[in-house]
Amino acid sequence: MTDPKRLFDFPYYQLEKYPQEGALVSKVDGTWVKTSTQEYLDKANAMSRGLIKLGVKPNDKVAIISMTNRTEWNICDIGILQTGAQDVPIYPTISQEEYEYVLNHSESTYVFVSCNEVLEKINKIKGNVPSLKGVYSFDAINDCDNWNTVLELGDANKDLQEEVQKRMDAVHEDDLATLIYTSGTTGKPKGVMLSHKNIASNAKHSEGRLPIVMGKSTALSFLPVCHIYERMLLYMYQYCGVSIHFAESLETISANLQEIHPEVMTAVPRLLEKVYDKIIAKGTALTGIKKKLFFWAVDLGLKWEPYGQNGWLYETKLGIARKLIFSKWQIALGGNLKAIASGSAALQPRLARVFNAAGCPVMEGYGLTETSPVVTVNDMRNNGFKIGTVGKALPDTEIKIAEDGEILVKGPQVMQGYYKDPDQTAEVLKNGYFHTGDIGVIDSEGFLKITDRKKSMFKTSGGKYVAPQLIENAMKQSSFIEQILVVGDGEKMPAALIQPNWEFISEWSDREEKNIPKDIAIASKNEVLISYIQKEIDTYNERFGKWEKIKTFALTPDIWSIEDGQLTPTMKAKRKVIKEMYKDLYEGLYGRS
Repeated sequence: MTDPKRLFDFPYYQLEKYPQEGALVSKVDGTWVKTSTQEYLDKANAMSRGLIKLGVKPNDKVAIISMTNRTEWNICDIGILQTGAQDVPIYPTISQEEYEYVLNHSESTYVFVSCNEVLEKINKIKGNVPSLKGVYSFDAINDCDNWNTVLELGDANKDLQEEVQKRMDAVHEDDLATLIYTSGTTGKPKGVMLSHKNIASNAKHSEGRLPIVMGKSTALSFLPVCHIYERMLLYMYQYCGVSIHFAESLETISANLQEIHPEVMTAVPRLLEKVYDKIIAKGTALTGIKKKLFFWAVDLGLKWEPYGQNGWLYETKLGIARKLIFSKWQIALGGNLKAIASGSAALQPRLARVFNAAGCPVMEGYGLTETSPVVTVNDMRNNGFKIGTVGKALPDTEIKIAEDGEILVKGPQVMQGYYKDPDQTAEVLKNGYFHTGDIGVIDSEGFLKITDRKKSMFKTSGGKYVAPQLIENAMKQSSFIEQILVVGDGEKMPAALIQPNWEFISEWSDREEKNIPKDIAIASKNEVLISYIQKEIDTYNERFGKWEKIKTFALTPDIWSIEDGQLTPTMKAKRKVIKEMYKDLYEGLYGRS
């Protein structure tokens, strides 16, 4: 078989090149259950036949909503695409109103759900979605058809396989494959139209940036597969013959790493920050020589540079640190990791340094849903890695910086447009380039550095421009700060709304006997805590110009979350939502409350 061009070609390519006993592996009732490449395809074809029998036609839309990544998701995905229909992956944690909007906007005919929690939301709004013909569940749920009934329907109609093949043959690589609705920080979600070629090309080009042994590596998958980042990588893993293990949940990742010992996994910076904070907390609890050795190793790691740039003496010390201290970090992450691919938000340089120094390589990349998603990525090989950057462009990808600093992208991964929205499409696709809305620079070696979102930059009343993400990324290095939103558009000075790291603060308060209240609503007004956070702010303010320094801040009395609306599903702060949610705190920052 030639290189896969359409998304459903990937498992067939794997079957021919690197057939796997455990192509897809999920934990069921405490046991890892393997699905071979052949079984994967057999079930996908049964799904295709079942959907055709249900009346699914080419260009119909079928939604998939799952709380966790699982084997069934991938079988549905390939099964749907083989019919010439398109799938619509939906974030499970969005509101039922957003479910209703996405299902109506996409005119989805069927929806596959993972569990009762998702089903309850669907049941409340399905009467308002005229196009919806049926709902199927992966889990066994009373009063809901099980997805196995579609597979059984396909098994009972094997004569339809010829029709499946006809439909597959009719699908071109430039045809629409999927609609992915961006979470967005404001307004209605936009349906990003991605073709088979968009995603397939990205998967094949990304393969060259990760240290994978074709046909032999293992991956742990836990980032939401409804996000194009993890989904694209699943196709890439199939292309490379990687055995994909799906984590049970975010809470079980540590245990799953110990069970699976993967070579590669993906992560978002927030997760790496939490891992780092927990490691530091453990180190802080040590005493005597053990504690001194621990922080000697950490301090050494924070000075790490790639390719031995620090010289032989540093590398000698690092070898000792890895043997005495960092080897335990490696074991905690499964002991076999060759790469952690970090994306969706900016990675703090200190995390890139310390994890790489520890022998747990973190490769930061950059992309958007509209670019399928990868535009650039770091790679330790071939001088392709530089701290503080998001790497070099993928093959066949052109990046240029507009006069105002905006990053423009041209390449096979750039979306077809926004579904049913030609006006917004025209705003971002101009002269063959996708206008990302991000601000950045490309250095003399071709490395891209992101500095901010174009729309999030603001001007103070004094006429000075402020790039809030730069300040936020610096401030989040503080163990006291979980999330921060820098504000000040049209105001006399920048200020900040801060969600403290309550887990760290609780441990710190107990250890240092600071008596910070456990009730976070009360603790957010605690003068002792506020004074300590002020010291942290003062420290990081030194990095910025006078007009950029955070002059005042307020602690929010809640934990920001996706469910409560402060964060997008990729853990980005919703700026307008947070400002409105904490309007009184915001006004108080400027003495107006």
